[in-house]
Amino acid sequence: MEMGISLNIYQTTGFAIIILLIGRFLRKKVSFFQKFAIPAPVIGGLIFAIINTTLRMTGTLNIEFDSTLQEFFMVLFFTSIGFNASIMVLKKGGKKVVIFLGVAVLLCILQNAVAVGLSGVVGMDPKLALMTGSTPMTGGHGTAAAMAKEVEGAGIQGAEAMAIAAATFGLIAGSLMGGPVGNWLITKNNLLTEKLKEQRGDPDVDESLIKEEKLPLDGGRIAMALFMLLIAIGVGTYLTNLLNYLLKLVMPLGKFPIYIGPIIVGIILRNVSEGKKNFVPIEEVQVIGDAALNVFLAMALMSVRLWELAAVAGPMVVLLLGQALLMVLFAMLITYNLMGRNYDAAVMAAGHCGFGLGATPNGVANMDSVCDKFVYSKLAFFVIPIVGGMFIDLFNVFIITFFLNIV
Repeated sequence: MEMGISLNIYQTTGFAIIILLIGRFLRKKVSFFQKFAIPAPVIGGLIFAIINTTLRMTGTLNIEFDSTLQEFFMVLFFTSIGFNASIMVLKKGGKKVVIFLGVAVLLCILQNAVAVGLSGVVGMDPKLALMTGSTPMTGGHGTAAAMAKEVEGAGIQGAEAMAIAAATFGLIAGSLMGGPVGNWLITKNNLLTEKLKEQRGDPDVDESLIKEEKLPLDGGRIAMALFMLLIAIGVGTYLTNLLNYLLKLVMPLGKFPIYIGPIIVGIILRNVSEGKKNFVPIEEVQVIGDAALNVFLAMALMSVRLWELAAVAGPMVVLLLGQALLMVLFAMLITYNLMGRNYDAAVMAAGHCGFGLGATPNGVANMDSVCDKFVYSKLAFFVIPIVGGMFIDLFNVFIITFFLNIV
């Protein structure tokens, strides 16, 4: 007879933190996790999900979690993304930042188009196939877990397991592909010689935009950051309801996720705050958002139903290989050409592989690898963190929402 354990809201949250801390411990001890920048909640969560799946499939134990707070932490994280979107930073970043943002947005659109296009080939529901598009690729595990929740809510089983598996694949594939792509572009086009001959040096960039400032711990700023996030969530949910009402007038089956409104309110508060007023402590908002993401991911991943992957394993492989091929071709033909067809562009192409299939840290790691072999690219290490850390998640959420509403 199968035993069952049901954890309430408090026990589920505490258990998720334990899973997160185990993931952090393993990340420090296992070089594989460090090399591919696998997040701690992903490590701990997936290990437990495998154990939980084994217990369930063998009829040994069935564990049920209360996911009430999971949505709260998810909305808290996405609201912090809104606060990252600074119009002032985008203006000060210069032309290359704007161009690369456009390139990254184009990749998001193509990733979803490829997913939907291949869904017909492999005979899969296009909404489920979208869980291999920009949701897990450019979006990473955070966006994957959140968007999959929306798809699962629409009655499509296996979305969460597929999105998490795809995001993990993306982290590894993007890290493996970036170095070779950058190396090939540089050697084939003799870009190193051109770079070394440059007399003008690197373009001027305002490195203060990506500089991490060490501020003293301030309880008042932390409290204000939390207050701003909660205000954005409270007001933003009303905005989400209004947007959904207006959307249904033109698209009866359309629906925006709950966090769209809070993201928009976060954008407004951030940009109203900038300048002389500056009443939103952005660094503290980001810290709270990162903490919320970690807890949300741990809660989401430890309850992933991996057994649902069995039915879609074959088609999923085709979809993931399609995304990997798209990323390689896009980096070499689009990113490299639009970013200037020079050494800096080649380094950014390498970074885009890690960033476009995994996460910004993976992109930076790819660029580190390329620059260790050749020479440093000041421009690449300026552009990628700004777009990856401040803007692309925001655009990606709206792109994914659009695709989910039209397929």
